[in-house]
Amino acid sequence: MHSQAPRQQASAKFATAAEALHTVFGYDSFRGEQAQIIDQLIGGGDAVVLMPTGGGKSLCYQIPSLVREGTGIVVSPLIALMQDQVDALTAVGVRAAFLNSSQDAATRNQVERDYVAGALDLLYVAPERLSSESTKQFLARGTIALFAIDEAHCVSQWGHDFRPDYLALSELADRWPDVPRIALTATATDATHKEITSRLQLEKAKHFVASFDRPNIQYRIVNKAEPRKQLLSFIKTEHPDDAGIVYALSRKSVEATAEFLQASGLNALPYHAGLDANVRARNQARFLREDGVIIVATIAFGMGIDKPDVRFVAHIDLPKSVEGYYQETGRAGRDGLPSAAWLTYGLQDVVQQRRMIDESPGDLAHRRKLSAHLDAMLALCETVDCRRVNLLRYFGQSSAPCGNCDTCLTPPEAWDGTVPAQKLLSTIVRLHRERNQRFGAGHLVDILRGKTTPRVTQHGHDQLATWSIGADLSDHQWRGVVRQLLAQGLIVTQGEYGTLALTDAAAEVLAGRRSVDLRHEPERPERAERPARRTGAAKKAGAADLSPAQGELFEALRAWRSAEAREQGVPAYIVFGDATLVAVAAAKPASLADLDGISGIGAKKLDSYGEKLLAVVADAS
Repeated sequence: MHSQAPRQQASAKFATAAEALHTVFGYDSFRGEQAQIIDQLIGGGDAVVLMPTGGGKSLCYQIPSLVREGTGIVVSPLIALMQDQVDALTAVGVRAAFLNSSQDAATRNQVERDYVAGALDLLYVAPERLSSESTKQFLARGTIALFAIDEAHCVSQWGHDFRPDYLALSELADRWPDVPRIALTATATDATHKEITSRLQLEKAKHFVASFDRPNIQYRIVNKAEPRKQLLSFIKTEHPDDAGIVYALSRKSVEATAEFLQASGLNALPYHAGLDANVRARNQARFLREDGVIIVATIAFGMGIDKPDVRFVAHIDLPKSVEGYYQETGRAGRDGLPSAAWLTYGLQDVVQQRRMIDESPGDLAHRRKLSAHLDAMLALCETVDCRRVNLLRYFGQSSAPCGNCDTCLTPPEAWDGTVPAQKLLSTIVRLHRERNQRFGAGHLVDILRGKTTPRVTQHGHDQLATWSIGADLSDHQWRGVVRQLLAQGLIVTQGEYGTLALTDAAAEVLAGRRSVDLRHEPERPERAERPARRTGAAKKAGAADLSPAQGELFEALRAWRSAEAREQGVPAYIVFGDATLVAVAAAKPASLADLDGISGIGAKKLDSYGEKLLAVVADAS
């Protein structure tokens, strides 16, 4: 990790938020509620902000820190990413620094001197450091413009990313009552929203809840058959040269999947908490700094990742909650360009998740909450309606069908599964009531299909009244029935072996008072309709509307950017994002004045890169 250059000179603050936006970041207008949020903080008020990944949360505290007197203190949960966050700000002329355990004493001392001298606009600290009394005493020696609590959902004790040190952040309100605070998160149900508000003492804050819709992400869920082969087909067919993230549930699966993708010719790297810290850091750095790298990870990876050109996020195991799924898929397409969220799941995922819940520490209320999370995730997987509508409904927001998810592009066929459901439920009842036995899905399917297996013969299950009454459906179709009945809450799995039992709701089906609609199960997992395969990096980067000559210029700009980033030791997106390079290629600027109007080119970047950009344009003409 390269060292920070000391920044000791104080500079004048900006008079207005609009001036800071244009001069520093190169944008002419705010998006959504950014302007209102920024005005709230500049005026000294508190704010709670729920905004999707890629929605522009960072500007909501960065710009007030450039306008208000003092230094903005940003609570960031991952020290491994602070360097990149600071590099990105330094690249646009913001006086930013961080304090964490990765620095030597001399560097920390210089940062502390700069802060006390008022020579920093933004200072990033981890919640663990901020919870110490010595850090609070140090901060009291300087002037604080605001506190920004990023990834605020980490304060939720029942959330998927709980961090105990976030609980101590409530003391900020008591210690600095006149300093405005902003809590930000990219995901929160109504319950988590209330928990953030309460635990951080933000009851008097103004709340801003943006739409959680990410229209550029195409959500797709497929039935699991051979997940690694399915994943490989998805990547090679649609994203052969793209950066992406693949999530798996276990460390073993992460390493096996990364090895499989590597052996198949893809640039894939593993990431999980069990790897050596240096290996994790190296793999993360390669993902951030190189093009086309795929990270295969547990959920230990991803929070705070700002890489804008992640074109896909794939899950080869069922996520534990819709919140976790949304947070993870949100790491795709931060630049607003078309991206994919791909998930494969099957019956065994449900059995495994239920077993993990049964074995989890905590009281009954905790396990019920985990079960509710899983039920919501299953409902998303098995819906016959628009995925996006279902996803947004979970966060309390309404939406019309999107036309850009698998269920919209290829509507699933529904069929009346009441009779098959009754056959399965009746078999479970007869085994339990007549013989006090419980079995898993595989054995129940064998009974229904009339398969003579050693276990069937051993228990005499070929004598049951339901023996072979389901021979009209295949194994694959019956497993789909089981999976969907689990999703509809008519059956549950129990114990280490995932045996099946009825819920109270099953009685209505057995009595004929409730019908059961099911998704049609194809014999072979079908690929959802996909966009036409793109050719060339220009189209891959969202530059499909460029002419051939402009596309060649875009390629030349990307090559220049890569070389510039390597020389500086920073990710390519810190130099310029793809969207800015597309705009340059389309405009073919001939002067610095022409560059000044292009989105994403502020004063510092114009000064640093303007002549170099013009040279690339001239050479390509």
